[in-house]
Amino acid sequence: MPTTVSVSPPAKKRSSRVPLYITLTLLAALAACWFGWPAFQETIREAWAVLKSGEQPRIAAWMQQFGYWGPVVLVLAMVVQMFLFVVNVVLLILVAILAYGPWWGSLLALAGVVAASSVGYALGRALGDSFVQKLLGRKTEQKVLDVVDRYGVWAVIIARLSPALSDDAISFVAGLARMGYWKFMAATVAGVVPLIALLAYLGEDSGRLKTGLLWVTGVSVLLFGAYVWWDRNQTKQK
Repeated sequence: MPTTVSVSPPAKKRSSRVPLYITLTLLAALAACWFGWPAFQETIREAWAVLKSGEQPRIAAWMQQFGYWGPVVLVLAMVVQMFLFVVNVVLLILVAILAYGPWWGSLLALAGVVAASSVGYALGRALGDSFVQKLLGRKTEQKVLDVVDRYGVWAVIIARLSPALSDDAISFVAGLARMGYWKFMAATVAGVVPLIALLAYLGEDSGRLKTGLLWVTGVSVLLFGAYVWWDRNQTKQK
């Protein structure tokens, strides 16, 4: 049976405070740096130009200039990336791996995904339908909401595992749908860890990387499609 998520507000409120505190902390840090640190503004503009270029060697070299601050910059970039849909999170995962190696880079990428997912979840939960609709559009919001409402954690896992799907949208909608935070986070980690491992293994070879991403996207979408088909058939029989 599929895992369903109720869209109506639940009685439990404590679970929403954890991601909300994470969000407020990160947003406060960003605001303080932006208004009180002129060099930070220049760095953000430079980062936008470098990330937009899509050149992996240039991106990796640019990240290494930050030294000990590099991991902080990368995690913040993953949070900001949710609102800049032209920059794919896969690119930032590759940046972490190329700049810090397969092991430390993978851990850093996972930390960034967890932080960004927590922010997206908290904003979707706290600001509600009007915010998510303005950010994603009515059709996209409803489509993702229907999938999350019906398939729950499996929708999150597939979205994280498949580079071609909108994993940013799933964070906002999971919060809007009132999915439990820890359930959402467990599904996020379960889906993104295999993707990060694949990127760490194939990251140095661009040819193999493109092939690997195509395969993992195709297989994950195919499996989820098969599951949806089976579920609908089961529903019709009942």
